[in-house]
Amino acid sequence: MAIGRIISAQPLNEAEETFNVSLRPKSLKECIGQQNVREKLAIAIAAAKRRGEPLEHMLFYGPPGLGKTTLANVVAHEMGARIRSSSGPALVKAGDVMGMLTNINTGDVLFIDEIHRLSTPVEEFIYPAMEDFRVDFTVDSGLHAKTINFPLKRFTLIGATTRAGLLSAPLRSRFGMLYHLEFYTTGELTEILSRSAQLLKLICEEGTLELIAARSRGTPRVANRLLKRVRDYAQVKGSGILSMEIVDNALKMEQIDTLGLDELDRSFLRALATVYDGGPAGIEALAATLGEERDTLEDVVEPYLLQIGFVRRTKRGREITQKACEHLGLTGHKPKDEQVDQGDLFDLNGA
Repeated sequence: MAIGRIISAQPLNEAEETFNVSLRPKSLKECIGQQNVREKLAIAIAAAKRRGEPLEHMLFYGPPGLGKTTLANVVAHEMGARIRSSSGPALVKAGDVMGMLTNINTGDVLFIDEIHRLSTPVEEFIYPAMEDFRVDFTVDSGLHAKTINFPLKRFTLIGATTRAGLLSAPLRSRFGMLYHLEFYTTGELTEILSRSAQLLKLICEEGTLELIAARSRGTPRVANRLLKRVRDYAQVKGSGILSMEIVDNALKMEQIDTLGLDELDRSFLRALATVYDGGPAGIEALAATLGEERDTLEDVVEPYLLQIGFVRRTKRGREITQKACEHLGLTGHKPKDEQVDQGDLFDLNGA
């Protein structure tokens, strides 16, 4: 099952989030990767400081685990502002937002994670807060209902989402700056792991961090999680030092292969190759075959497989690629346009 997958980019529990917070960079100089985004943020922050104004509202979007929350905290730190955090699902009614907005001071940052999951009433409630820094709040109900106009101090709303396509156009248009976060390279992940290892006071042999980075699916959260698991393995099965043998054995125990695929990824690919003859196959059919939820496959499994070219999406469904078959050692599948060559066609016509 997908629950508790070690290579999932979603946080597994609160303890892990606490662990990750201790490893997060505090300033833009400490950040690694996302060069284009960091340069734009540095300019925006410097300009806002010179003018003595709060930053424009900004939106970070991209796959989970790439550092959207980290960057929101870094922006607040660079601006010397307080940050108040919440998430889309937690803000159910207008009163939930009202309590946060009235306690915000000039220049403070309001961070809303998974902002695409805001309910429609809450979303419409924050439109005037974002544009005019005021809100109309209705108190009482029925004949005694009255609307009070609350002025707000100028603040910066930072939204983060893994599903930018689900954001409504009116909400998206109210963000002055939109930043897309990309997957990290192996070199960038190695730098991140090196910094984490120093903070954790780990002794690592040459090449070990590169080995972990290569299996981290381009995601810092996964890289730090694997480092933590390898550290535990090294302390129990070895001397606490990260050697190539220790790292390799630890990752084998977690069933993570050289490209960062786990058993669910491989089951997805095997089902596509063997049960559906390489595809095309619908996502609902694949979910039924694997006993998984459709959302799990679409949000957790597919993005990385598409990124590394192991699966392609077509109008008729999902298809496995030859590259994936070679990685899994499957020789039975050939691309559809190669399954019947010209000689076979002539033989069939002549039969």
